[in-house]
Amino acid sequence: MNSKPIKQALAGSLLATLLFFAAFAAFPQLSNANSSTAKSYNTKAALKSADWNEEMSLTYEKNKVVLTANGIPDHPRDAQYALPKAGVMIPDASTATIGNDPTKEQSYNFEITTKPKYVSKTTSAPLGSIGLMISGAVLFNPYEGDNKTIAMANNFYLTDSQGNEVWFIDSCSAHPTPMGEYHYHALSSCITDQVDTTSGPSHVIGVALDGFLIYGSRDINGKSIPVSKLDKCNGIFSATPEYPKGIYHYVLPETSDSTSSIRCFHGQVDSAQIQPMPPMGQ
Repeated sequence: MNSKPIKQALAGSLLATLLFFAAFAAFPQLSNANSSTAKSYNTKAALKSADWNEEMSLTYEKNKVVLTANGIPDHPRDAQYALPKAGVMIPDASTATIGNDPTKEQSYNFEITTKPKYVSKTTSAPLGSIGLMISGAVLFNPYEGDNKTIAMANNFYLTDSQGNEVWFIDSCSAHPTPMGEYHYHALSSCITDQVDTTSGPSHVIGVALDGFLIYGSRDINGKSIPVSKLDKCNGIFSATPEYPKGIYHYVLPETSDSTSSIRCFHGQVDSAQIQPMPPMGQ
């Protein structure tokens, strides 16, 4: 029997197999963790369906939304706060005084993309506004004015003449600056109570300056999301009620350490939208 055709067939089969595996090896492999790097997202529908403060205005233009707000949240605030004494940047019980709530209207006008794009290079979240919450007030990073002291971990209270506790940060995980800008440093139950059930998934509670949506601490199944599952910016690619197939988004876990708020952006940020916090302790 002539073995030459058999040898040629085997050689051809071997070559085809080698070419298949070479092509497979050259094809980029994407896992769930980094598949969000492959495309941008459209958040317009989710933004439209979110439960925004009725006093706010959202105007949709090509690939962006213009959000205007006065910074006054649609939930109660404390009548008084523990405020830093003059010249104090980072107060404690010995360097603060009780004062009436200094919150006053702001003039926020954010132009935020509705097609955020995940990028591998992160941008540090600065002091000042880093996102707008559905309540109408803004989100700050986890830190106080020195960009080092963790606000939630530094919380304290003073006792007034009637024996009442007057807190630095209120039960909504927020407080006003001495200049009157009310802001959050962590997940606020005053917001989530308006949009989430006690055991269900988290819904949209805000949008960061890079356009990615902000959610509470629970996943699509209503389970608490471990901080270990989040990236260094408090972000994760996973399913949400608005995006059952998954989307990159930020999570505010129920923590009082540096993970309590967004520390960096994983999306492209328009620097013109960053509104720095005025100098403190002056």
